[in-house]
Amino acid sequence: MDSNTVVFYNQVRKVWEEIAREGSHVGTNFQLEVHKKLLNIFQPGAYYYFIFNVGSAEFEFVSDQIQDILGYDPENLKAASFLDNIHPDDQLYFIQFEQKLAIFFRELSIEKILKYKVQYDFRIKDINGKYKRILHQLTIIEHDEYKNLLRSFGIHTDISHIKKDGKPELSFIGFDGEPSFHNIPVESTLFLPAKELFTKREKEVLKLVVNGFLSSEIAERLFISLHTVNTHRKNILRKSNCSTLPELISKTIKEGWV
Repeated sequence: MDSNTVVFYNQVRKVWEEIAREGSHVGTNFQLEVHKKLLNIFQPGAYYYFIFNVGSAEFEFVSDQIQDILGYDPENLKAASFLDNIHPDDQLYFIQFEQKLAIFFRELSIEKILKYKVQYDFRIKDINGKYKRILHQLTIIEHDEYKNLLRSFGIHTDISHIKKDGKPELSFIGFDGEPSFHNIPVESTLFLPAKELFTKREKEVLKLVVNGFLSSEIAERLFISLHTVNTHRKNILRKSNCSTLPELISKTIKEGWV
């Protein structure tokens, strides 16, 4: 590990230590929590998922799919080596986003901590030396009574085919009626709720559209008519200024709409 890598890892670990502080773990039914979180995180491409221990700054579990996407060994993946492979131009964004994450969750009331998803992107080098753009989506699955964040569940999705260039962007997506915060400026100390572009029902339809469900399947899942689904889809395209489904999916991911 070279000196630059050591500096980067130590900087990130310092942020993670501040997030976890002296929090103590309690028993958590991770399997149940993970399945709950999966319902709120969509995957617009190949993905792997993981559980991260914030206090120890290490992965507790990484799914086998990481081998298909990055070629890494899930059994022996260390946080330091993972960070070492992040594109040098994206490392500062990574640190700043993690710092923003710490501030954001500190300002939340304790009952709202589990109602948010963190989303940002970065480029990382695979085992063959090729950079891929990863969509990083993370939710907290364990915290203590003092709001110390202890464990998180994350999904990394390969979005190289969707976002080929551009700088990384950070968003906080609210669930259960909580406001969302899109494209947070790293230099800002304020979190201003984003103006909701879609209605609650339109967001439900959009989420299923992005996940590849047909209109008939959406109608069945949401207990609404096919005509209503198609009307929602037309309204979604109009409000998003998109003319095609691929354009809508790409923009949804970039803007963090669901």
